[in-house]
Amino acid sequence: MARVKRGVTTHARHKKVIDASKGFFGRSSTNYRIALERLEKSLQYAYRDRRVKKREFRGLWIQRINAAVREHGLTYSKFIFGLKSAGIEMDRKVLAAIAYDDPTSFSAIVQQVQAVMAAAEAPASETPATA
Repeated sequence: MARVKRGVTTHARHKKVIDASKGFFGRSSTNYRIALERLEKSLQYAYRDRRVKKREFRGLWIQRINAAVREHGLTYSKFIFGLKSAGIEMDRKVLAAIAYDDPTSFSAIVQQVQAVMAAAEAPASETPATA
């Protein structure tokens, strides 16, 4: 039986790792052993950060909504409460996009929320206090 030389297979496997690690710093992109370690770590970071990205975007949306709402004299938490009370079902991503791209439409939404909040406060202040 003839001897099997495995150089081609090994070279192909090494080449796949080296190609995937292109752009890494120093020997991490040229040396197979180091490139393999860095590549595995980079895949761990990618897996983790696909979940972290969702958190970071939600935080960004909240910051944008808060900044836009404060121009109208509200806080973020009061605005969200008023939004739920008004029955307006928009997620934070859409609200942030409207606040960022179309301030006039966003101000109309804020005015609706303020009207609902004012209506909710009015009957409570008109009732006489019992001593």
